[in-house]
Amino acid sequence: MRAVLRRCALVCGALALVASCGWGAAGEEGSGPLPGAPTGVTAEAGSATSVHVMWNAVPGAEGYEVYRGGTRVREVPGDERMVDVTRLEPSTGHVFTVRARDAEGRLGPRSREVRATTPAAAPADETPPTAPGGARGRTAGGRAVQLSWSAAKDDRAVASYDVYQGDTKIHSVGGGQTATVVGGLRPGTRYTFTVRARDAADNVSPPSAAVRLTTPGRDDGRAGAPTGLRARSRHADGAYHIDLTWVPPRADGVVTEYEVQLDGRPATSVVFGGDAPSERAEYSFYAGEKAGVVHRVRVRAKLPDGTWGAFSAERTVTTGGE
Repeated sequence: MRAVLRRCALVCGALALVASCGWGAAGEEGSGPLPGAPTGVTAEAGSATSVHVMWNAVPGAEGYEVYRGGTRVREVPGDERMVDVTRLEPSTGHVFTVRARDAEGRLGPRSREVRATTPAAAPADETPPTAPGGARGRTAGGRAVQLSWSAAKDDRAVASYDVYQGDTKIHSVGGGQTATVVGGLRPGTRYTFTVRARDAADNVSPPSAAVRLTTPGRDDGRAGAPTGLRARSRHADGAYHIDLTWVPPRADGVVTEYEVQLDGRPATSVVFGGDAPSERAEYSFYAGEKAGVVHRVRVRAKLPDGTWGAFSAERTVTTGGE
């Protein structure tokens, strides 16, 4: 009996040694540290039923999960840093946190809690606010601008202000705020900003006067260009098609829209919406029924700041060719 106990002690000791060396945790070898907690988290009510949540990027994050209380309410790709949480209760306080997720699906710690209270609902309200007045701005370095405006008027109250670059909504602040800093811009780039007011019933005002600013510095645009473009010809249903793949540009936010240029002219726009790829984009389009036709193809992205980035390298493809 004593010999059996000694053997058990030796086996248990050996197993403990293996575990202490890191050999016993299946699936954890080479995992590395967890992603950090997102910082700079803010939450602003956008209407009676929505809250706009924003945060700073976490290096290496492949995605983010947004929580209301203990419930996960949204998942976004790693190149997004803001989201509108909708279908909320009016006149209610909400608590939000954000967690980063790495390529292995592991979640980092929660961010600090942020709170926002949705205003009362106004179901019979069909009157939009007036346009914000006195819009003005100035650059704050090559990658940010400071914008300000006069408060809009509403028959009840303004719930939030949306900032647009061109036709793209890029920022949102609370209804009591009449100034903001917009970051994530490119040096040496001309921008046009407008501001719209929104009330609790989601009525949106006309745009403010345009604010036109050019950020200082130089940017050759290559950082905003898609890379790794590949093009090949494919025959299907009696016609030729061109299949494209490319790597989306690394940008301060999600890229959802691209322009495909064929033989020096715009051929089509590609809009991915909420399922925009972050690692590899694919698109196919009709190229006619004739074999042996040589085409030149390139792609550019509409960046999160509302401007078009540079074109990718051009590729040549021949219908019917390998």
